Amino acid sequence: MSISPTSRIAASSVVESGAVIGAFVSIGPFCVISAGVVIGEGTQVGACSVITGLTTIGRDNIFGQYSSIGDVNQDLKYANEPTTLVIGDRNHISKNATIHRGTVQGLSSTIVGDDNRFHSSVHIGHDCVVGNRTRIGDNSGLAGHVELNDDAQVGFMCAIHQFCVLGSGARILDQAGVVQDVPPFVMAGGNHAKPMGVNVESNVFQALNAVQQNLIHELYQRLYHQALAIDDVKSALQMWGSDLPVAALYARFFSRSRRGIVR
Repeated sequence: MSISPTSRIAASSVVESGAVIGAFVSIGPFCVISAGVVIGEGTQVGACSVITGLTTIGRDNIFGQYSSIGDVNQDLKYANEPTTLVIGDRNHISKNATIHRGTVQGLSSTIVGDDNRFHSSVHIGHDCVVGNRTRIGDNSGLAGHVELNDDAQVGFMCAIHQFCVLGSGARILDQAGVVQDVPPFVMAGGNHAKPMGVNVESNVFQALNAVQQNLIHELYQRLYHQALAIDDVKSALQMWGSDLPVAALYARFFSRSRRGIVR
């Protein structure tokens, strides 16, 4: 066990031998930190939380009370293999969160990037890959193997089906059920979710120049108003914007998409 002398751990909490607690970490009362857990500098863990498994947490994260981080996943094939959970820096994860470790049938790891904000009672399933600066609303869940790309937003009480890919800058409206992939900068809502326009309010969209914004609108036009085949849209994308940064977001999305896109 390695505990920094600058950390603050409530007397009622249990930190098992083999855990690593970094400088200025704060652990509230009645928490359990299992062997194999690494918590980076400045991270705060709320009361009655459990962090277990081979979980590595970066610096300056905040976990609300009653969170369950790195626990056994819900895949019935899981047989206690040494899979992992990796969480980056500066994430704000509110109370009652559940984030599960990966499976050997998937990536063997669940991965959360930096600067994300998950509201109350959010669930992140096994083998999910969450990028940076994402937002997930109260009582929403990502099933196993979901990819939530940078700057995507999920509203409250949403359900994201396993293996779905949500592209960068996408926005899922409140109470939506998503069973297919959502391209970058597309707003989708309803059960089952359908496209509802371009997410022009995204900070990332607004930071783009006019050429790239027009490309996003043109791609939406071809995908939805013209209902072109994906291969035709991919071919057009290569001709229009192979040297544009936003084009790389779409190219990556199409390369990862397996479930078909929302229509």
